[in-house]
Amino acid sequence: MSQLRRCLLTILLFSQTYFSAQATAPPQENRKTSTPYTGDLSVFDSPGRDERLQINRVMDILAVTPGKNVADIGAGSGWFTIRAAHRVTDRGAVYAVDINPAAVRYIGDRVAKEQLHNVHTILSEPDDPLLAPNSIDSVLLLKTYHEISHPVTLLRNLRPALRTGARMGIIDRSGNGANHGVARDVVIREAEEAGYTLFEQYDFVKADGMDYFLVFTTRN
Repeated sequence: MSQLRRCLLTILLFSQTYFSAQATAPPQENRKTSTPYTGDLSVFDSPGRDERLQINRVMDILAVTPGKNVADIGAGSGWFTIRAAHRVTDRGAVYAVDINPAAVRYIGDRVAKEQLHNVHTILSEPDDPLLAPNSIDSVLLLKTYHEISHPVTLLRNLRPALRTGARMGIIDRSGNGANHGVARDVVIREAEEAGYTLFEQYDFVKADGMDYFLVFTTRN
């Protein structure tokens, strides 16, 4: 074998090994993230927030209707949980998911006080919402995505819980990851890496033009 052929064969074998390793490598999730909020949860229930975020329009787009099962990931004070629970009625259910034990207790006390029987709280893992397979019709991550340290992993672990046709909404604010916001193109890229397809995107949430609302479906 000539020296040239040996060199070409070496290059070919190296390329095959390199690209095979790249195909099987885990996702690189090393972008900046914000420190999860652990302060006073009542701040999320500020007057007028419904109108500012147009939450009823958000629920319309996510098909939050009577009888549906909804996941509120990063539920915080339960602000969205409560609104979704009224929407789905007792024929549906809302799963309030959070990694903060104080938030889970806060929501539990809140739904007991409001006598809502269709809300279930879940103390989740940072990269796994711990939802049952084939149990969810609609998901919302409201101002939470920028705090998730391994977003691709979390979104992949969410997928088995989603029923056919389920919609996942992400509302967040433009930023660099560390300033309580994350660029929308970063969210879209990470969701696509996790097996989702961008279905729709909107800019109506808040009038300052910094917030965005992305809606995804899963790829088959």
